[in-house]
Amino acid sequence: MKEITLPFEREKTCCFTGHRTLPFDPTLLPNLEQSIRDLAAKGITCFCAGGALGFDTLAARTVLRLKATELAELSLVLILPYPDQASQWSKKNIAAYEAIKENADQVIYVSQKYDFMCMQRRNRCLVDVSSHCICYLRHKTGGTAYTVRYAKEQGLSLLLL
Repeated sequence: MKEITLPFEREKTCCFTGHRTLPFDPTLLPNLEQSIRDLAAKGITCFCAGGALGFDTLAARTVLRLKATELAELSLVLILPYPDQASQWSKKNIAAYEAIKENADQVIYVSQKYDFMCMQRRNRCLVDVSSHCICYLRHKTGGTAYTVRYAKEQGLSLLLL
C-alpha cells in the first residue's frame, strides 16, 4: 500500500472505529461529543473516519457539526476503502455519505476499486495516521474488534464509548 501522509501531525490526529449497526443508546452522542471536545482541548484537531454506515457516519457528522458551531479548528479526513463504497446503499444513506464527503477537509482512498482486503487496509490506515482512537466496540469479532486490537498494538490511546 502506498503510504498515506496527512497535512497534520500524527500526534494531533484521532481516528474513529465502531459498528455499522448502533443500538438505541441516548448516551452515545453526548459521550462522543464530549470525547471530541476533550481531545480538542488537548490539541487533537484532526479526526479521521472510514466512511462506513453506523458509527463512522455518526462520528463524521459530529465532527462537522462541532466544527461549524464551536470548534472551528477541527478537521475531518475521510479515509475510504474505494470510490464506489456506497454504490449499493439506500438513497438516503448515499445522500448523507455524499454530504459528509463534500464537507470533509480531505478524502483519501486506499484502493481504486473493491478488493477483498480494501476494508482492512482502510482500517489499518486510520490507525497508522493517528495517535488516538475513539471506539464504539460491543463485539469481540469483526472489523471493529480487529481495528481496536491493531490500535492497541500500535500504542494508540483508546477512548472506549
